[in-house]
Amino acid sequence: MSQPKGYVDPKYLHIIGNQLNHIKQRSYALMQIQLDHKVLDLGCGPGTDTIPLARLVGVNGQVIGADYDEAMIAEAKQRAEQAGVNTWVKHKCVDAVSLPFETDYFDSCRSERLFQHLFNPAQVLSEMTRVTKPGGWVVVVDTDWGSLSTDSDETDIERRLARFLAESSLHNGYSGRKLYRLFKQQNLADISFEVFPVATPNYALARQGTQSERIEQEALKAAVLTSEELHRWQTGLEQADSEGIYFGCVNVMMLVGRKN
Repeated sequence: MSQPKGYVDPKYLHIIGNQLNHIKQRSYALMQIQLDHKVLDLGCGPGTDTIPLARLVGVNGQVIGADYDEAMIAEAKQRAEQAGVNTWVKHKCVDAVSLPFETDYFDSCRSERLFQHLFNPAQVLSEMTRVTKPGGWVVVVDTDWGSLSTDSDETDIERRLARFLAESSLHNGYSGRKLYRLFKQQNLADISFEVFPVATPNYALARQGTQSERIEQEALKAAVLTSEELHRWQTGLEQADSEGIYFGCVNVMMLVGRKN
């Protein structure tokens, strides 16, 4: 079965999740979770965050992880069982634009790196707001792929590839910068934002995190760059890596708001 645009597998999510752990921890804190709370993790993937959230709400609380991908949900259920939290952590296959939960049900909810894949992010945020109790917090974390930057003398190629990733490889690649507007349009209160620069001098990790092999081949097929340009681009980065001077970065945005 073919995968949707921008699809990533559990292994990729695990690797990137480790790199973004400080951002995850901050998102948990902004949810203001207390014992016995009910919380939603939308776009939960293989349960990366639902198990840590389970320990914050305690055995009398409830965590629901929701995702559209049945394979991800199956793995999340297995991980919850292995962690011994499956009695109060449930994972459900859902459509994010029409959540199967009661209005004002959750004490708080979060989503991380889901919005970049969405066709209708405004509707999804509306649904997240609907299912959150008045006074509860909504936290969304997403990448602004338009800010992706790689140190290279091949600036024109670098910008073409960054734009291709944001505009053609994802449905909503500029999602990070749009979150403030979406939160304001939902009339959430006490809106605040934080920006996390994610930078690395590790060329192999950067290629993995940006799925460079796939992006470059798709860009080549779409005639965004030529074979000669791709070779020049890759050779230059490999040279920088061999000299220990490679550097790349991207911005991750976090928005938080309270439901009135």
